[in-house]
Amino acid sequence: MPNNVIPANAGIQAVMDPRAWPGITGGLPPAVQRIDTPLGAIGYRQAGSLASTRLVLLHGIGSGSASWAAQLAAVKPHQPGLLAWDAPGYGDSGGLSLLDAAWPTATHYAERLWAWLDALGLTQPLTLVGHSLGALVAARAALLQPQRVAALMLLAPAQGHARLEPAQRERLLADRLAALANLGPAGMAQQRGAAMLTPDAPAELLTAVQTVMAQIQPRGYAYAARMLAGGDLLTDLAQGHCPVQVASGHADRITPPAGCQQVAAAAGVAWTDLGPVGHACPLQASAAVNAMLGLPDEGVT
Repeated sequence: MPNNVIPANAGIQAVMDPRAWPGITGGLPPAVQRIDTPLGAIGYRQAGSLASTRLVLLHGIGSGSASWAAQLAAVKPHQPGLLAWDAPGYGDSGGLSLLDAAWPTATHYAERLWAWLDALGLTQPLTLVGHSLGALVAARAALLQPQRVAALMLLAPAQGHARLEPAQRERLLADRLAALANLGPAGMAQQRGAAMLTPDAPAELLTAVQTVMAQIQPRGYAYAARMLAGGDLLTDLAQGHCPVQVASGHADRITPPAGCQQVAAAAGVAWTDLGPVGHACPLQASAAVNAMLGLPDEGVT
């Protein structure tokens, strides 16, 4: 298919540094809320009306719910709601002790996603928006409960490493875990944050990306890294039946266009080019992403 083109919590119970967000949304992301589920507590941010929620945003491996600041800021209190979770082991979310797996799969995360949405009392079909690692969770959730998914929107999707040779898969995982052990979250943010954006990105965007990345919980990140190592997005999409959109920037160095086009092909859809932006497209391409979500732009001014 032809490709589409669109022009171009600082830890548990702590406060996001306001200096990360000037020029992005004009203020802090909504405060984190927390709800218990049978599979562990989940922290999340909410904008708009909970009862009429239509969008659920799932972050990537080096990120968190605050990475959706430009989308959360676009929704007013009376408008259909938007939810952004912190995955198990991220932010205020627990549940790792209940995973019952040293090597968790996308199914473990998808089950916790549905347990959270059940706890919130949401039964209407929802659009699941997965960024990077979040795409693996979204696609698996759609397989588990297809009747509850109106559509999937996959932004800069990570395919997972299940199709790689075992030695390469193990090396990638070992390298990721070694970086975490050697640098810690703050060091990783300083070293890797710039790779999430293009070199010409505004300084406040880099600050925001690094602020969120510096707050990852090491154990949660390690579990997510193992899930990524065993993930197979292409297979999940080939088995699904709901509407799918796939989009990324053509300057993304983490999930380059060729891989995202492969994801789109697996879903039988065209790839949407978000323009000359990097991996952190919900922030750097907020106007294009918000347009795809049916939201006004609340990004960098």
